[in-house]
Amino acid sequence: MFFSFDGIDGVGKSTQIDLLCQWLTESGHQVTQCRDPGSTPLGERIREVLLATDDAVAIHRRSEMLLYMAARAQLVEEVIRPALERGEVVVSDRFLLANVVYQGHAGQLPVADVKTVGSVTIDGITPDAVFVLDLPVEEADKRMNRERDRMELQGDAFRRRLREGYLAEAATDPAVHVISAAEPIEKVHAVIRAIATKLMA
Repeated sequence: MFFSFDGIDGVGKSTQIDLLCQWLTESGHQVTQCRDPGSTPLGERIREVLLATDDAVAIHRRSEMLLYMAARAQLVEEVIRPALERGEVVVSDRFLLANVVYQGHAGQLPVADVKTVGSVTIDGITPDAVFVLDLPVEEADKRMNRERDRMELQGDAFRRRLREGYLAEAATDPAVHVISAAEPIEKVHAVIRAIATKLMA
């Protein structure tokens, strides 16, 4: 079973990932938790380049998209596929949907092109459920309590396109579940847990 979490920054993904992993472990499941990009030596190197806030490296949207894809291909082969083959539950902080929304809908690359390249990198590995935590941009901004990375510094118009992109993708993909992050933490977790329980039954 493979679950991924997505949404604009500031919606509480990390908290909900931790709660789901804790519940799965307490329920007797072996869990592999990862982040995309990251969780492999190559992925972490690429992550450093992609999220750096200095001006030393200018990254075109297409280059940006391909770097994310390279990190994901490594993550699939090195972490996700082996974990699934061992019968573990994989929980990922972001996956392909993030590219579709960030570089496609918000970055204005052709969404179909992003999905086509993405299909090569994931090689048939797709989440059983994608939990998109949703908040208006203004509310998400209020929750940001750390220094922002390069993607988070793109501005409010970009972040609004992100939110619209997530909602648009959810409208056409039944595996994508939009969950209001405005609700209390435990209520959000209960919704996620209910979806996971149904899928794992």
